[in-house]
Amino acid sequence: MALGLDHPITDVCLLVGDLDRSIEFYERIGFRLRRRNEGFADFDAAGTTLALWESKHLAEHVGFPAAGAERPVHKVMTAFRVDSPDIVDAVHAELVEKGVTVLAPPKVYEWNAFCLYFSDPDGNTWEVYAWQEQGPYGAGLPPKNKDL
Repeated sequence: MALGLDHPITDVCLLVGDLDRSIEFYERIGFRLRRRNEGFADFDAAGTTLALWESKHLAEHVGFPAAGAERPVHKVMTAFRVDSPDIVDAVHAELVEKGVTVLAPPKVYEWNAFCLYFSDPDGNTWEVYAWQEQGPYGAGLPPKNKDL
C-alpha cells in the first residue's frame, strides 16, 4: 500500500495546551468551528480538517504522553499556498491587525517563494506563501491542490 499516494491527508491535528484559547485564536484568523468535545475541537477549512487536541486529554485517552506539546518545539510547520505575493501581504496586514505573533514578515526566499511565518498561542508555526512567477526553485510551477 502506498499510503501517501493512495489516500489523501485529510486532517491536520495540532496539540495544544489550552483548547479555549486555541479555538479563539483559530476563529479569529478565519476558521469556522465545526465540532467541540471535551479536550478536542475541529474546524472546517478549505481542503482539509484542522483539529485541535489538548495534550493532557490525548495522554489520558490514547495512552501515550504528548511529550513537548506544552512548549513550542517547531517540529512541524503547516502552510497555506495562496495565488500571489499580494495575497501574502494582505494576510500579513490582517494578522498584524488581529494581534497574531508574526515570526517573519513577508519576503522573497531563495527557493523562489514569497513567504510569511506566524505562530499560534502554543507556538505552532504556520507559513503563508506564494510562488514567484518562475515557480519553485528547480521544479516548475506546481499544480494547485484542487487540480491534483
